[in-house]
Amino acid sequence: MITIERLNIRGEGIGGGLTVARALPGEVIGGEAVEGRIAQPKIVTPAAERVAAPCKHYKSCGGCALQHAADPFVESWKTGVVRQALAGQGLEAEFRPTLTSPARSRRRATLAGRRLKSGALVGFHARASDTVTAIPGCTLLDPALIDVLPALEALVVEGGSRKGEVKLTVTRFEQGIEVAVSEGKPLDKALHLSLPQIAGAHGLVRLSWNGEVLLQEQPPTLAFGRAHVSPPPGSFLQATPQGESALLAAVKEAVGAAKSVADLFAGAGTFALPLAETAEVHAVEGFAPMLAALDLGWRNTAGLKKISTEARDLFRRPLMPDELKRFDAVVIDPPRAGAEAQIAELAKAQVPVIAHVSCNPVTFARDAKTLIAAGYRLDWVQVVDQFRWSAHVELAARFSRAHIG
Repeated sequence: MITIERLNIRGEGIGGGLTVARALPGEVIGGEAVEGRIAQPKIVTPAAERVAAPCKHYKSCGGCALQHAADPFVESWKTGVVRQALAGQGLEAEFRPTLTSPARSRRRATLAGRRLKSGALVGFHARASDTVTAIPGCTLLDPALIDVLPALEALVVEGGSRKGEVKLTVTRFEQGIEVAVSEGKPLDKALHLSLPQIAGAHGLVRLSWNGEVLLQEQPPTLAFGRAHVSPPPGSFLQATPQGESALLAAVKEAVGAAKSVADLFAGAGTFALPLAETAEVHAVEGFAPMLAALDLGWRNTAGLKKISTEARDLFRRPLMPDELKRFDAVVIDPPRAGAEAQIAELAKAQVPVIAHVSCNPVTFARDAKTLIAAGYRLDWVQVVDQFRWSAHVELAARFSRAHIG
């Protein structure tokens, strides 16, 4: 028997030198250890925070890691992950209450598909395994994504290989569901004909295959503020509408009354377009098709202030201080690797306010240290849990020059 001491960064229990799946701090655990891990623990003494998992697939599916824990525990733990990352850099912050997206709210997910001798299997991978688990009763995804599972299975049967997996990124738009398939069979004349027929029969609004659009009944759109934008197939989007709203509210509060804003890693305009209702915005993004979608959404929306766009690799060519000093505020939403080079130039530029959105507490803490060393103050941190029941942590934070109230 061992007692669980804490959770690791993946949300697994740690105790007695072992990693334990689906365990909580304070629990007494039994079970067979294989290579330092108890994959099928027996809960001898459960924690008060333990709850019955709401999803029938939880034991076999790897899509969720923390359904056995009560929401208040998960919220506190995720705040603690960010707090610990900051403490590792010698920093502290004011934390606001965690905002958690509801069940069945994920509007975008990437599923795995395997072609079988008869039919196909589509779902999430099992924990620490390449086995695919079917998820017809998933409590994580928007029900509209569950409804298209038959379409995904049909696409895998038609265009998947028995030798490997197909990746299917499904996204709910205002008009319906988009499917972006990667690692499928190379397109030939037969697939050019059959795949769009399958998509059309199942009512998909757009189908792309290995990057090529095969069917688009109409450009699928999402609302970013007053603007409606049609991102390129398979584009990155915030995982839930509620998570996006929470991050946007935090960014708007951080930026305040700024009249000129730079939006770095702008994507298709999640923040830039709503901010343009009150400020002129310069949107910078490395993927030009995303900027083209943003620009078209801006041009088709009356009443917005000017948005200029710039396709630029901010890892290789960050905006420099002389380019940044004209802005009242900067919004930065980098990928998991953070934005070390760009943060260094921001620190030199002394922009009055920075709204930092992050999906990695470790790189956020590293970047925060750079800004604070340059004279910034970390005013507050807002944890946003739109990857419910996972170990993934997202946040928004406000940095201001220390002499600014």
